Amino acid sequence: MLDGKKSTAERIVYDALALVGERSDKDPVDTLEAAIKVLTPTLEVRSRRVGGATYQVPVEVPSRRARTLACAGWSSSPASAARRRWPSGLRTS
Repeated sequence: MLDGKKSTAERIVYDALALVGERSDKDPVDTLEAAIKVLTPTLEVRSRRVGGATYQVPVEVPSRRARTLACAGWSSSPASAARRRWPSGLRTS
């Protein structure tokens, strides 16, 4: 949702779910849940400082944070990539 445009965001989501339902002949909500489950990380790398060195240590991700990471990475990456492609003077929003 950009600048509080809730109705626009809802329309985009519902249109996308309808399109998924038409193309796959499966329940779109189940398809969305399966996609989020596939994207959910189980491990994340945290920095640990031992002595004078910093090591990357894999740590298990709590389920709530894992779900948040899956949804945030999935939904924001296309939008941020599109914003980077446009020069700042040409943006419409």
